[in-house]
Amino acid sequence: MDFFQAQDSARRSTTSLVVFFILAVLSLIVFTNLLVMVLFGFLKPGEEGVTLSSIVVQFDWQTFLLIGAGVLFVILAGSAYKTMALSSGGTAVAESLGGRLIDQSTTDLHERKALNVVEEMAIASGTPVPPVYLLDGEQGINAFAAGFSPGDAVVGLTRGTITFLTREELQGVIAHEFSHILHGDMRLNIRLIGILHGILLIGLIGYIILRSVRGGSNKNAGPIMGLGLGLLVVGFAGTFFGNLIKASVSRQREFLADASAVQFTRNNAGIAGALKKIGGYAQGSELANPEAPTLSHAYFSKGVSSFMQSMFATHPPLHVRIKKVDPRWNGVFEPVTREVVEDKQTTAKTPSTPGSGAMATAVAGAVIANQILDSVGQTSPEQLDYAAALVNDIPKAVRDAVHDPYGARAVMYCLVIEDKQNDIRLRQLRRLEEMGDKGISDLVGNLLGTVKALDVRFRLPLVDMALPSLRQLSEAQYQLFRKNLLFLMAADNTINLFEWSLQKILFHYLDPVFGRPGKKVAKYGSFDRVRNHIDVLLSMLVYVCVKDKAEMVTALASAKRELGLANLELSPREQISLDNLDRAVEELALLKPLLKPSLLKACLAVITQDQEYAPDEMELMRAISDVLDCPLPPYLG
Repeated sequence: MDFFQAQDSARRSTTSLVVFFILAVLSLIVFTNLLVMVLFGFLKPGEEGVTLSSIVVQFDWQTFLLIGAGVLFVILAGSAYKTMALSSGGTAVAESLGGRLIDQSTTDLHERKALNVVEEMAIASGTPVPPVYLLDGEQGINAFAAGFSPGDAVVGLTRGTITFLTREELQGVIAHEFSHILHGDMRLNIRLIGILHGILLIGLIGYIILRSVRGGSNKNAGPIMGLGLGLLVVGFAGTFFGNLIKASVSRQREFLADASAVQFTRNNAGIAGALKKIGGYAQGSELANPEAPTLSHAYFSKGVSSFMQSMFATHPPLHVRIKKVDPRWNGVFEPVTREVVEDKQTTAKTPSTPGSGAMATAVAGAVIANQILDSVGQTSPEQLDYAAALVNDIPKAVRDAVHDPYGARAVMYCLVIEDKQNDIRLRQLRRLEEMGDKGISDLVGNLLGTVKALDVRFRLPLVDMALPSLRQLSEAQYQLFRKNLLFLMAADNTINLFEWSLQKILFHYLDPVFGRPGKKVAKYGSFDRVRNHIDVLLSMLVYVCVKDKAEMVTALASAKRELGLANLELSPREQISLDNLDRAVEELALLKPLLKPSLLKACLAVITQDQEYAPDEMELMRAISDVLDCPLPPYLG
């Protein structure tokens, strides 16, 4: 299953969940009505008891609708409350399990290993580097990815995971979690949590009613206790079937994530080794936190025990998962008796090829648009090697800076400050002295020469690496950073395409974190409704990426074929502005998943018309892909 099919599958799974949810709500309304009507005399048994005919005769639609409205309100309010409580994305989920954000500058070797693996996987897959949370008190071997989208995703790891797994095994686990990030499973998981919480409230109300009348002398205590007991049973039945739905959806997504982990790393030993250690470890993958059962479907391996293992299991059995990824397995689990010994060499991956060699292949040879498109939402061992080599080649001062909230701002400023000593650079530096955080201009001065000397291919990885640090800013700090960055970009009265790409990526992922509007729900099922926006985007690409005027017509014709739109036109150059481009890509982001491959392929048809895919074109394509929520890995040629 490719990225776009997986996204569409997750969307359709969500639709199925809504259908099941509606059926569950209707069932709860019917059963609650029957319960109330029988207990409080709305349905009186005749000589033959309560029969279907007597129900029809005595049925009171007004009472039914009133009770139904009450039940519906409770369920929807409960679901909405839980979903809103998790609206801040993965951070809320991780903190509900007692997670602690791992400091990007940590010196703990186990934690450093985890951060390095996550960082390499993110750069290799073309996603922002997610924050990593550590569940310090959990010794079981487990992990999870949580959030609504790659932009607000977090990765959670237990202490047992980073302590007892080797780097290779941890990479297999992280690759599994990145599959969930890339394939749209996280949003599905959060919606499942919200839905089940609403249904659970019916049973909780029944429990509260039972406690309130216990030992009371009220003459209606019998019917009220019957109501409480009945609601408890109805709520339990709803939760029972809800958990069945959760389990069946989750098991299929786990098989996909396991297969993707092997595909991403081309190494079945990593994920297989982690699963074998879970089977051979006394504590397995279980979590002790009271919230653990709520999130059981989001873990790498089952985090809780169930009295009905086979029915409610959110994960396939360990031996089945291992056999799927390692058919030659002899059936023996690996005992876990001691911690993995770490040193500075094992925490960071040693690239299989020198950094300069990996980067030299990035733009070599002719580029085929299909190859680039096929890499969306995927990664490969070569890209992991490339990411490790690239991170290894970044000067230590810059690497340390992007791992710190203060330093990350300075590095982003350095990327947009004028290259040469001139009046524009002086105006930019003066702005940071007057309006920047205390001492930021000095730090920029110390880093500026080093950052400007870096090859162009380091620019986007530095942005990805800075995102977890920038997410730790206060709202006031972020707003100041945002204003300063925009000022620095506009200091020369122009914003070039790299600057547009930089701010588009940064603000796309950071604005929702700090209260600005985030991504809207996909609403466009055809290209016809967004044709004008497609004109703007493709026209901009033609003017920027195609130098020969004769080739412009050919490039636009290629884009038309990919989109199946015969009426596309090349907009006049003077009508193409960055504001128009902003509006165009934001609207195009609302296309449904299966339309996006054609749009990306049309963009690539224009960019690769000259059989080249230059670094600045990669940055532009990455910015467009990010706004469309289509992670685009680095292309290695």
